[in-house]
Amino acid sequence: MKVVGVETFGGPRALAVHEVAEVHAGAGSVRIAVRAYAVNPTDTGVRAGERDSSKATAPYVPGMDAAGVIDEVGPDVEGWSVGDEVMAIALPLTGHGGAYVEYLVAPVGSFTRIPRGTTIEEASTVPMNGLTAIQMLELAGLERGQTLAVTGAAGLLGNYVVQLAKAAGITVIADSSEKDQALVRSLGPDHIVPRGDDFAASVRAVVPEGVDALFDCALQRDTVVPAIREGGVFVDVRGWEGNGAPGIRFERVSVFSEYRSFDKLERLRHGVESGTIVPRVAEVLPAERAPEAHERLEAGGTRGRFVLTW
Repeated sequence: MKVVGVETFGGPRALAVHEVAEVHAGAGSVRIAVRAYAVNPTDTGVRAGERDSSKATAPYVPGMDAAGVIDEVGPDVEGWSVGDEVMAIALPLTGHGGAYVEYLVAPVGSFTRIPRGTTIEEASTVPMNGLTAIQMLELAGLERGQTLAVTGAAGLLGNYVVQLAKAAGITVIADSSEKDQALVRSLGPDHIVPRGDDFAASVRAVVPEGVDALFDCALQRDTVVPAIREGGVFVDVRGWEGNGAPGIRFERVSVFSEYRSFDKLERLRHGVESGTIVPRVAEVLPAERAPEAHERLEAGGTRGRFVLTW
């Protein structure tokens, strides 16, 4: 079968299509004939060798988001049939491996049906970013009416964070550049403040005592910590342990722990079907153009996700 990966870790041009042994569904799993897989910032770290690869062999395959059609069902699997259209989270460099593959073996719990009225390409952008957003909200433990500041609101993770937070009755302050104002406004935040070095001051102008939580999807870290009240929480998406600011609780997301979070995947499916969450595809590209997708993603400014297809 075909996969997109790297023999040697490096830049985007290290990515290539490789032939590997075909995989098959075993106990407790299905095989998905992958039709689309989203390109996320996490994928660039896998490609560059920034992740632990000790449990994997070359070619190293990135990708945490896939969607396609079940074409094999394990002998002990119930409730799933050949032909079901599903979206799944994958774990690169461990277990069954990343999502940039023709066929993905997915254990029960790591996938669910694609939302009604959604294309396979759109569905492929939902699992990993959606599970990350849910985990961020769980770590913060906010109640209805409390305040949340979000950096990187125009990015896909930021989109899902704002939309899920608003659905939970949380007051949201989102950042935006001038060119992204229409997009960010469409997400429904209560307040929009300028993106950049003055973010914390702009948030304090809206909430003088500081917000109850801040989700740093744009990795601004030290610059934005002052936006949080004493006793508030900062949630980071890339493992930052915080700067020790007194009275602030620092939390780190680990979406790998959500590999079999079926109930949360179902929550995301229903969220898309109800219009609470809006998937966003930047462009659909053939698998052979994976290097270009990584280059463009790393250049910044992408709104939505590049999606690769076979």
